[in-house]
Order: sequence, then structure tokens, then C-alpha cells
Amino acid sequence: MTSITRLVAAVLALSSAPLIASSAQLVFQNGRSVPLNAVDIAQDKVVIKAATEGFNPGQAFPLAAVSHVFGERPPELNQAIALLLVEKPQDAIAKLEPVAATHRVSAKIAGNFWTESARALLVAYALMGDAARATQIGKDISDATPAQGSDPFVSLGKALLMSSSASFEDREMALKDMTTDNLPADVAAYATFFRAKLLKEQKKNTEALQAYLSVPGLFPSGGLIINAAAEIHAASLLEILNRRDEAGVLVKSALLVCQETILADQANRLLESLK
Repeated sequence: MTSITRLVAAVLALSSAPLIASSAQLVFQNGRSVPLNAVDIAQDKVVIKAATEGFNPGQAFPLAAVSHVFGERPPELNQAIALLLVEKPQDAIAKLEPVAATHRVSAKIAGNFWTESARALLVAYALMGDAARATQIGKDISDATPAQGSDPFVSLGKALLMSSSASFEDREMALKDMTTDNLPADVAAYATFFRAKLLKEQKKNTEALQAYLSVPGLFPSGGLIINAAAEIHAASLLEILNRRDEAGVLVKSALLVCQETILADQANRLLESLK
């Protein structure tokens, strides 16, 4: 079994995880739940703002009484992350801002969808060179998770914000520093992906290929969409090397998880060129 075949098998296992089809709910420790859009959270209290089954407006509960957020991951997240990775950060922001606004109320609760959308927004603004907005979002994320201190995506944003006038070596090292074992997989996946992009721009195709393959290979839990984007880029480099069979395997793997995103168009075009 080749390393690429093993890699695809791992991605298939991840992509088979079921999704829970329901609107976002706050689940209390006692098992009761309330729609996210029916509450406000302020001063560590959950306040019911709209009548819903079993709850009346004005009721308040300690935030500690909430167990987690339950519901289906917003589809806009995958679409937006895909847009980020094909260098369309402004389009990504248009999808992410409404998701972040809707889920902001649950930012301090386990299982929330705000943290991922806010982190993707930070990356998007960093890619656009908007340091002020990226810094503010980084502060918001860190404030929502005070136990861990500054969120690791803050450092990723700083690396992405480095001016294009900085040397390739400095930019590449800044991203490489974000791939250490003590950092979360999603941080390392983003950093490795953008490091691979830098290497490819410098015509360092062998190193770029290794970096792209490292995204799903070393950081498989960093995100299915970033895995798919890395596989598509790796496949395009394998095509240049006339390793068409391996390229085809990667593209087919990417297509399993990137449907309904802009990456699917890229993957289908590449698959057609490999025939």
C-alpha cells in the first residue's frame, strides 16, 4: 500500500462520520434544550428572549447549567473555507460574517460553531492584509476562551499578515513555526497549506508537494475541506511529474468531501485533465 493510498483511506474514515441534522440548540445539563436563536447570554447567564417549548421570556439560568451546543454544522463554513483556500477571502467573509453573528451568543459553550467561523474570518482578513480586523477577531476569540490565553490563530494571523516585501525565508519560517506538535491540528493544517503555497510560488515543487501531502497526512483532524484543497494542489503537482494515477486517487478523495464548494469545480476540472 503506497503512502498516498494510506492517506486516502484515512480521509475516507473521517469523511464517513455522520452529521446531526437539526438547528442549533443549547443543551442543558439536565437534558432539556432550547433553540440558540431564542436566547441571549450575558454576565454568565442564559436569558430566554423568545417563548419556546418549556421556556418563557425572561427566564434566566446560570451559564454553567448549559452542557453544549447541539446541531448541524452550518454548510456555509465549508463553502467559506474553500473560498479562503482558492484566494477568494472577500467572498469567504461574505459567508462567514452572518454565521459568526448568528452563533456569537454561544461562543463560550462547548461544541459551538462560532469559534470555527471566527477563526476562518481571522484567516480571511489576514489574507486581505486587514491587520486591524484580524487583530480584533483574535481578541474576541481569546476572550471567549480565557483559560487557554491567546488563541493560537492569533499567531497564525500574524504570520499570514507578513508583508510580501518580507523575504521568502522569513515568511516560510513564520508559517513553519506554526506546525509544532503542541499546536492544534487546524492551526498546523492552515499553516502547512499556506507554507506549501509559498513553496510552490518559488518553484520549489518537490518541497511544496511534501507540504501539501503533510496537511491530510500529519494533521488529518485539521479539517476535511483543507485536506481536500491540499490533495487537489498535490494532485496538480503530481500531474506535472506524470504521476497521473496517484494524482487521480487524490482528486477522487478530495471530491468525497468538497461537494457544494468551489473546490469541487477545481477537482472535476483536474480529474478531466488526468483522463
